[in-house]
Amino acid sequence: MNMKPFSIIFLFTCFVLIITACFTVEADTCKPSGKLRGKKPPPGKCNHGHDSDCCQEGKLYTTYTCSPQVSGHTKAILTLNGFGSGEDGGGRCECDNQYHHDTELIVALSTGWFNKKKRCMNYINIHGNGKSVKAKVVDECDSTMGCDSDHDYQPPCQNNIVDASDAVWDALGVHGDQRGYMEIYWSDA
Repeated sequence: MNMKPFSIIFLFTCFVLIITACFTVEADTCKPSGKLRGKKPPPGKCNHGHDSDCCQEGKLYTTYTCSPQVSGHTKAILTLNGFGSGEDGGGRCECDNQYHHDTELIVALSTGWFNKKKRCMNYINIHGNGKSVKAKVVDECDSTMGCDSDHDYQPPCQNNIVDASDAVWDALGVHGDQRGYMEIYWSDA
């Protein structure tokens, strides 16, 4: 085999770039931070609004302190949440200690994306169902805790959730039973 030095250098460079890319992808992944054992909610204490799940006794739920890396086109799951008093969102919103109306274009972000309140009251662009909407971040969808009264006896959020009000779903043109779970892309506005 008679390869010229340029060809050998080119192949070696490609090999190094591929290996480097593999390690970079591995470094950017968000790995679980732990497990949380579910507790049975007290009678009548878990709000099933918006088809919310209640914690199951003894079930292990994965927790995360991180979320996938944010880009100009971050893939996520859009879920449905109530931000008012007595709704399935639990207590007051983290950003302003207030309840909000479902007619507001608002969202809660998974813990890593919420970034210790750094996105509070800022807007994000949400793209889904062939439409786009701008919504304000008012709360955290806690990926580290759950199954207690502070979290309405619901499991921890996944690490890739944009939990949205009815108004956001309306703006994306999704109605009725189709609401609750949809793949989207989002970015900081």
